[in-house]
Amino acid sequence: MPMRKGAKRKRVQKDKEDEAKASSSSQENHKQESTKAPTRAKSVKASKPQPEPEYFEDKRNLEDLWKEAFPVGTEWDQLDSVYQFNWNFSNLEDAFEEGGILHGKKVYLFGCTEPQLVPYKDEQKVICIPAVVAIMSPFPPSDKIGINSVQRESEEIVPMKQMKMDWVPYIPLENRESQVDRLKSQIFILSCTQRRSALRLLKIDRVKKYEYCLPYFYHPFKEDELEQSTEVQIIFPAEPKPEFTDNLIKEEELSEDQKDAFKEFVKEKVREAKKANREARESRKKALAEMSEETKKAYENMRFYKFYPVETPDTPDISKVKAPFINRYYGKAHEVF
Repeated sequence: MPMRKGAKRKRVQKDKEDEAKASSSSQENHKQESTKAPTRAKSVKASKPQPEPEYFEDKRNLEDLWKEAFPVGTEWDQLDSVYQFNWNFSNLEDAFEEGGILHGKKVYLFGCTEPQLVPYKDEQKVICIPAVVAIMSPFPPSDKIGINSVQRESEEIVPMKQMKMDWVPYIPLENRESQVDRLKSQIFILSCTQRRSALRLLKIDRVKKYEYCLPYFYHPFKEDELEQSTEVQIIFPAEPKPEFTDNLIKEEELSEDQKDAFKEFVKEKVREAKKANREARESRKKALAEMSEETKKAYENMRFYKFYPVETPDTPDISKVKAPFINRYYGKAHEVF
């Protein structure tokens, strides 16, 4: 049955209205979707291999004690060679632990070095070996430094401060953040404030004095061996150069006109030595007379200990060169470690 024209027009109009509604609904849905938060697809990342954790060995509480004690008498240009090895002084550290020989004691320490020929990596080498001397004492063993060498005509005993040295408290690592005045330090080290960088501004003689320094100690109960000696070390100012008298006598280098002068020179030096010995004895007697019983007891109980580095795989073998001798003032240590 043929459709009427009017009906067809209505159908076309209705189809157009349906299409408009569908388009409007599609736009509305698209608008709603666009307002939603976009969702990203989760990407699966390959897990990176985690690095192995690094472990650092805790510093020992007294690990730098041996370095802080100034190596008295060491030549300035040799100082760097002293620290070229990772020396281990755990024996010194253990001495301050409970049960150790220095535990709970007031102790004064100074450093020194000893050049020795020792085996290292299958060959013999001259190594500047560090050592630390510990003096167990209720008071500083001395406030003076001796300056002496074969080249020097006479010995000098000068105040430590003249050489920029002094006993200062050592603060263990775990207490470095604390206020020093709140700590009752039992460990004191001989420190030197002379800066190496300023040495070029000093006269050569002043610089050399540091190399001839020896920590000084005077024991009022022990007579100095040199006081009892009949030998007198002197240098005769002969021309063209000063000479040791022993050499002059052996080699018969004195001229006729120098013999009388030489004899008088020797007599004068002997008189000076005897006078010095006499004054020293009198000074000792006076010091003993004025000394309290407590101080006398302290001197009697004073002990010297000498510490060398312990053996490790990466340091030279020094086992055969350890010696108790400290210096001409202190003599020998009571114990060597």
